[in-house]
Amino acid sequence: MKLLIKPNNNRQELVHVTPESANWGYVSFSVYQLAPGETITVSEDAKELCAIVLTGIVSAEAGGQTWNEIGGRKTVFDDAAPHAIYLRPGAKLTVTAKTETELALGGAPARGEHPVRLIEPASMRRLSRGKGTNTRHVCEILPEDQPAESLLIFEVKTPSSHSSSYPPHKHDVDNLPTESLLEETYYHRINPPQGFIFQRVYTDSRDLDESMAIEDRDVVLVPRGYHPVVVPHGYDSYYLNVMAGPKRIWRFQNDPAHAWIVAS
Repeated sequence: MKLLIKPNNNRQELVHVTPESANWGYVSFSVYQLAPGETITVSEDAKELCAIVLTGIVSAEAGGQTWNEIGGRKTVFDDAAPHAIYLRPGAKLTVTAKTETELALGGAPARGEHPVRLIEPASMRRLSRGKGTNTRHVCEILPEDQPAESLLIFEVKTPSSHSSSYPPHKHDVDNLPTESLLEETYYHRINPPQGFIFQRVYTDSRDLDESMAIEDRDVVLVPRGYHPVVVPHGYDSYYLNVMAGPKRIWRFQNDPAHAWIVAS
């Protein structure tokens, strides 16, 4: 299974992941690069979608609602949360870029229990996790205590020379309340963009064990296993996580070999 997806920087749709292409059951993910004045329209009959304005300013219409000039971040590394739009299955979203824009779109199966809505930056919790060189900064775009049927979406900024998604943890067994089964995509940005970071995806048995050098705008698929990230000196890391599975709950298990790192 190919875990590292490279972007097509010459196309409006930079990356495109479907359950069929990823050989899994839940998560879909795309990123669009829009020039000023460009418009895209997206809709899914059997999936809920969440569109995240990663950078730029857009106007958008969906579900009979219109939002003018939302967004505003110049880079994903700005000290600000993004705007996002939640879409129920069948809802059509039209986005028009007012400036150069990067738009992400996560999707997962849903029945249509929740209405279309704008998710304002002020409603998103922003917090820091870890300590020392394991400190990273999280923005909860669509956490489990906010309305959705399948999707969980977060963004994480990891400073230079720090680790993230660490100690290595996994969520690949449907064994609540101990652990939940969630597929996950990582969409990586790097500052400055010529840098690289490292991500490893591995299981206890090592039947899956892949270490990758990640470049700007790469996507990593995490179908199962542990999935830590390490950032070299001189560069900062950003990633957008989209997760979904049979139950919309995030419960994880740390790798027992490394659990001592967070033991009291």
